[in-house]
Amino acid sequence: MIGKLTRRSFLKGLSLAQAPVWLGLPPLEAFFNEKGTAYGADPIEKRFVLWFNGNGIPEKYWIPTETGPEYSLTPCLAPLAPLRRDIHVVTGLDNAAAQIPGPGNGHHRSMSALMTGTPFTGRGAGSPSIDQAIAAKVGGDSRFRSLQIGVSQESFGESIQRNMSWAAYERPLPPEMLPHKLFERLFGQRELGWVEREKSVLDAVREDAFELRKSLGKQDQARLDEHLASIRDLEKAITSLPPQYYRVDPPHYDGDMKDWPRIARLQSDLLAHALAARQTRVASYMLTKCQGLARFPWLGYTAARHHDYTHRDGKAPGSDGPDGQRILRDICRWHVEEFAYLLSRLKSITEGDGTLLDHCCLLFVHEHAEANEHKNNGLSVVIAGHAGGLKTGLHTRTTGTFGDLYLTLANDVMGAGLESFPTAERRLPELF
Repeated sequence: MIGKLTRRSFLKGLSLAQAPVWLGLPPLEAFFNEKGTAYGADPIEKRFVLWFNGNGIPEKYWIPTETGPEYSLTPCLAPLAPLRRDIHVVTGLDNAAAQIPGPGNGHHRSMSALMTGTPFTGRGAGSPSIDQAIAAKVGGDSRFRSLQIGVSQESFGESIQRNMSWAAYERPLPPEMLPHKLFERLFGQRELGWVEREKSVLDAVREDAFELRKSLGKQDQARLDEHLASIRDLEKAITSLPPQYYRVDPPHYDGDMKDWPRIARLQSDLLAHALAARQTRVASYMLTKCQGLARFPWLGYTAARHHDYTHRDGKAPGSDGPDGQRILRDICRWHVEEFAYLLSRLKSITEGDGTLLDHCCLLFVHEHAEANEHKNNGLSVVIAGHAGGLKTGLHTRTTGTFGDLYLTLANDVMGAGLESFPTAERRLPELF
């Protein structure tokens, strides 16, 4: 039995093998006060998602020319057109610690500095990443203090290239790149019957769900039904994946031709469930790897790999030529398409008097600005969501560091109360 219904309630049960099953609940009207502005006496919590793509961007196709609310969306940002009022494009930020001489190549140094504000140690990042700094302050009341999610299943390179979240000095938190593993973590251990689609994870909580449904009003009954149906749809989609999507290929593998958009949508749907059901308040999302080597068959680009397309090295059209710039434009537009999909999913979920996106702050970052140059100054980000009174619907050129950005979002949006963050020197008031 579910017991007293609260925002922290779960549908619980046991599988046939007696393994525990947990299903978080969607934001039901029964959880909120009459105005829909709080969970009873508790305010609606804010969520933070750090989104990363590897390599960098073609600036002329990414950065808007105009500033303010009347800016024109560039070809790379075009997928965000339906969400224009939910985003803030911010340009001009410096990745200061990446410019400090030290071990590793430009990708190593940029990635460590981007995530943690500290130089690459030679083995990993030099301090906790910003998502983990926030999670340490606000994540303790959730089932998962934070989630680390990935899509492109490359195992190329060193730990700094494969990971974006860092718990501490040289302590990576690897992203979960396999949808069935993420599903198991969120909902319970998978069994053979589920794999063969003879049974569902919902079977284990059917009794709890039936009793809960009887106690709900019609609107909440419909929300619960929709929530459970969407979990079943996800379950079917994941179990229908071909066998090659159930493993991570070895580092030497050179046939990276998988359907990453298919995986990205599943991972985004699972993240949306986790955020809506209050399983976590903090997540990192690594769509592609640092110095990523994915191919893009759905875009028609299979002759070379992502990193090859960013340099004039004989493997692909150089990024500083017209052909190379157009290829990078199309790759980066796909990155934004996946980000837009996640935003749309969050916006589709009603929470209180608004939507889940209203209570989220998502930050889209790259390891470099102009990809070919490994540029670490004048970087661009996209901030999405309305948590903490964030300004949206405009493009702002600013000055400052990623540390300034991170500390501002951590404290003014998430209420983390961080005393400092590496390279942070000032608050960015233009975000509010």
